[in-house]
Amino acid sequence: MSVPRIRLALRDWDHLVPLVTGRVRPRDFELEVESRPVTPDVLDEPELDGGETSFSRYALGRGRGDDRLVGLPVFVMRGFRQRCVLVRRDSDLASPKDLADARIGLTGWPDSGNTWTRALLRAAGVDLDGIAWTVGPLVAGETGKDRVGPRPLPSNVTVAAEGESLVEGLAAGRFDAVFTPFMPDELFTADSRFRHLYEDHRGAEMDYFQATGFVPGIHLLAVKRAVVDRYPWLPAALEEVFEESKRVWVARRRQLADTTPWLLAELEASAEVFGPDWMPYGTAANAAMTAAFCEELHVQGIAPHPIDAEEMFA
Repeated sequence: MSVPRIRLALRDWDHLVPLVTGRVRPRDFELEVESRPVTPDVLDEPELDGGETSFSRYALGRGRGDDRLVGLPVFVMRGFRQRCVLVRRDSDLASPKDLADARIGLTGWPDSGNTWTRALLRAAGVDLDGIAWTVGPLVAGETGKDRVGPRPLPSNVTVAAEGESLVEGLAAGRFDAVFTPFMPDELFTADSRFRHLYEDHRGAEMDYFQATGFVPGIHLLAVKRAVVDRYPWLPAALEEVFEESKRVWVARRRQLADTTPWLLAELEASAEVFGPDWMPYGTAANAAMTAAFCEELHVQGIAPHPIDAEEMFA
């Protein structure tokens, strides 16, 4: 009997390096991990068995009865969102409540990360319907991303004109703030025109974790249902090998900590706050986060009906 060969496409996250290099290998199947510059659309690529998938798009699909993908509680991308709100350096804005009735640019409407970021405003008492939203690329020329999703946009959401970018709109004063999961290059320069809305976003993120008990999940691993029907044992086997890759990666980072000047201090601080694993896999470990996300999708009007969080990884 031949050994199954499973092909996955994901972005090149550090914690996948042991899998990509072959240092970690599955026992019962062969695994090919293809690195991609952007998140793949797994269903549109017949040669793929699975890969990195937007949490929101997966949840929305399950909510409307589309079960062509089987999501695994393996969140390959997760992160706090307080850091993801940018304003001009000379702006007086300093907290999410200051964004009431603001003009905000964001990199995608139904995106997982932007859904979590909008939730910060909602928690601060800001009416999301009172904001003038504009969806567009962070910088000019960005391609390969569905920014609007399958449903019509709300009346207070527009799409940026061809050639426009969020960073230049923010610099020119057309936006009061921008939501982005990735930072523009100039933010890493001394003369950047921009800064984070939260002066101490790390402190705000610590408070968020203390209140919620989780770091928001953004992208997860999903496998085509046809593949799972053929190999029912595969989801558990994939979760196991991804867990091992993460474990090996953490151990190597703690040993080879000179990839940034202060990574060792960051690793020690993270262990003090989060324990041995700040990005846990598994259904139980992610139950509270999954339920909170499904609720936000519905409350924000992205999902027309409530989504049963317990069905996400059934």
